[in-house]
Amino acid sequence: MTTPKNFAEVLDSADRLSIEEQEDLISILQNRLRDRRRADRVRDVREAQNEFAEGKCHPATPQQLMEEILL
Repeated sequence: MTTPKNFAEVLDSADRLSIEEQEDLISILQNRLRDRRRADRVRDVREAQNEFAEGKCHPATPQQLMEEILL
């Protein structure tokens, strides 16, 4: 199987699939995107937890955050 080299080739390949295969492809891509976003969020939370544990950040109220932003 050859690897598509660009977005247009991917679209052309998808156009050659049956409707059912296109629906399956959409479902697979949606699931992969969801999983990627979830992994990104997990990574972000872990980084924030590590920064907090290392004392690089501190708890703040919404009012304190707004004051800091508006400075």
